[in-house]
Amino acid sequence: MPARRARLLSAPLAFAAVSAVLAAGARCGGGGYDPLATAAARAGHAGNPEASIPPMCYATTASGANGCWTCHTIGIGPNTLADHELQRDYSFSDAARKNPWTNLLEDLSAAAARTSDAEILEYIREDNYAPLREALAARRDYPGYVPDLDLGAGLDEEGFARDGSGFRAVRYKPFPGSFWPTNGSAGDVFLRLPAAFREDASGAPSREVYKLNLALLEAAIASPSPLPREGAAGPAGAAAGREVEPVSELLAGFDLDGDGALEPAVTRVVRLPARYAGGAAGVPVRAWLYPRGAELLHSVRYLDPDRPALLAARMKELRYARKVDEPDDWAIARAYEREAEEKAEGQPPFHPGGPEVGLRNAFGWQIQAFIEDEQGRLRLQTAEEHRACMGCHGAVGVTVDHTFSLARKVPGAAGWRHQDLRGMPDVPQAGHAEPEVLTYLRRAHGADDYRGNAEMLARFFPGGALDEAEVRRGAPGGDRDLAYLVAPSRERALLLDKAYRALVRMQRFEAGRDVALGPATGILRVVEGESTGLGEAQRVYLDGRAHLAW
Repeated sequence: MPARRARLLSAPLAFAAVSAVLAAGARCGGGGYDPLATAAARAGHAGNPEASIPPMCYATTASGANGCWTCHTIGIGPNTLADHELQRDYSFSDAARKNPWTNLLEDLSAAAARTSDAEILEYIREDNYAPLREALAARRDYPGYVPDLDLGAGLDEEGFARDGSGFRAVRYKPFPGSFWPTNGSAGDVFLRLPAAFREDASGAPSREVYKLNLALLEAAIASPSPLPREGAAGPAGAAAGREVEPVSELLAGFDLDGDGALEPAVTRVVRLPARYAGGAAGVPVRAWLYPRGAELLHSVRYLDPDRPALLAARMKELRYARKVDEPDDWAIARAYEREAEEKAEGQPPFHPGGPEVGLRNAFGWQIQAFIEDEQGRLRLQTAEEHRACMGCHGAVGVTVDHTFSLARKVPGAAGWRHQDLRGMPDVPQAGHAEPEVLTYLRRAHGADDYRGNAEMLARFFPGGALDEAEVRRGAPGGDRDLAYLVAPSRERALLLDKAYRALVRMQRFEAGRDVALGPATGILRVVEGESTGLGEAQRVYLDGRAHLAW
């Protein structure tokens, strides 16, 4: 990758680049279309009952290659799940033993080659989000989420949506492996807390109260160890706690940094108050749990190699999650027990709801998603397509309240802006000594679970051996950054875009939504036995964490 892509732009140029991506929708006419038609047409279609098992779980583990450790580990805090045994065994039902994700078994290189660079660039630079907003805003018979973030209006310098919706951008380190841009997609995340969190005690809107409450949530979710709460002794040492943007202890009415004084601007939280501030003063702050009403909006986008942050205007998917219930500790523990009991009985996961309102997991989250139709317009996902979302947001050992992004947020003010990997260091996971990308490459023997990313293998495994010194260039103290490590070349980015466009035309998402460039050799067509071989090879790891050691 050219060095210029790895360098940070000046602040005005970077902000202008983000604004150009967010506002690109003006070029794509909405036209009349029904985003709900496909889901309605497939209502009642049973499909794959085990669609929540993601494609990565069918990866081969030859020679001890292990990408499973990133998800299947020992849970922390309210997440009492210890699913690291899934590294050892293919614990599948009979129905799930035949790999349903057959799109990954097809080499789409030839289909990609039939599309020119100019054609794919024109396609990915059209915005399909604004037409979705327009089409759903006119539907009075639709009870689900109507996208209310105006991306065309852009974000301000603090990452807040200019439209007044209350959404704020989260800049985070992508989860390792399949979620790196080099493997096909870029994404961004926006967070919104309920109106009470954005108001002072009198009910008046207050950005300073909102920033304080977001900082408290950041400290509660993203701290690798639970911070002591009000009434407990604070940890010793200046490095303790979580770095946050400057917030007021006077508004909090609580000594957040533990220095014995209430100050108008502090940048570290070492102790959490019992409750949030302002209009949300009645809501408890709970370690590693979001409050009821929290919303996350996540777009999965094509790769634009000419955008510094790689985020194309066109979305592959739009995903929305809302915390509709806040179960107590007993209810959370019981939900994990029920999940284990159902799995032991061979029952496929059941998630109440439907496409029109989304599916709900047992932990209070309701999740709804849109995906491209054959013309590239965003449509509501079918029930079967929604079930695929629940694999990562159901019961998985690594998640923090069944989410990933906020736990991996860049600390403080630098993490409240539109997603951009430039300047972000490859820090270790919490409890690790080595950088995360390096650890993943060592354990997975490649840059994805299937070891099919030929470009990354050539760059970092010359002659078949991992070049650790080259990977460490992106770690803290190195001369490169995360973008250098996990961004694709221009040629690969366009090939991936073209291959996915071919998949969109086929509309076979029940067979997966990932693409392969070249023959797939690291994925099983049928799971024959129980053992993955990782236990015998002593390649099982119990230290996977979503949290990072910034």
